[in-house]
Amino acid sequence: MKLIAQVDGGGHEKGMRSGTLNVPGIAGFGAACEISEREMVRDHIRLSDLRDRLEKNLLNIDGTTVNGSVFHRLPHVTNISFTDVDGTALLSGFNKNIAVSSGSACTSAKMEPSHVLTALGLEDERARSSIRFSLGRNTTEEEIDYTMQEVSEIINRLKEFNPLGKKQKTPA
Repeated sequence: MKLIAQVDGGGHEKGMRSGTLNVPGIAGFGAACEISEREMVRDHIRLSDLRDRLEKNLLNIDGTTVNGSVFHRLPHVTNISFTDVDGTALLSGFNKNIAVSSGSACTSAKMEPSHVLTALGLEDERARSSIRFSLGRNTTEEEIDYTMQEVSEIINRLKEFNPLGKKQKTPA
């Protein structure tokens, strides 16, 4: 099977690539890599501290658990499960103001629990009540404080709205 060029013209790379390379983009990417290399250790420490602060606060909520290793992981991500809280209802409660996910981006349209969490040994119900929090280079302490407050309030409201742990509807 012969590959077909996606853009016509030019004839570079045996007819597979047309046009001139994006020299400013290439130089900009190189500069971004240099900046990242210089700031990587500082970012790692700062993001780990913010993630740990978020976790420590959320783990004060009854039935809350960090999923996966707390030692061997990336500094900017945590995945937390909330017992007796439906993940969809939880996401609906604060996803307008806080960008989080109940699974990986590639499976966000599926209703099944995360295959990664089930592979870690989580039961389907617990996997469905799990939320992934991802921090970025620009995440601030104020955003972490806001997230801790919002998540705590929504979970308390959901548990109050549904004290028996049955499937919830999003409270008004």
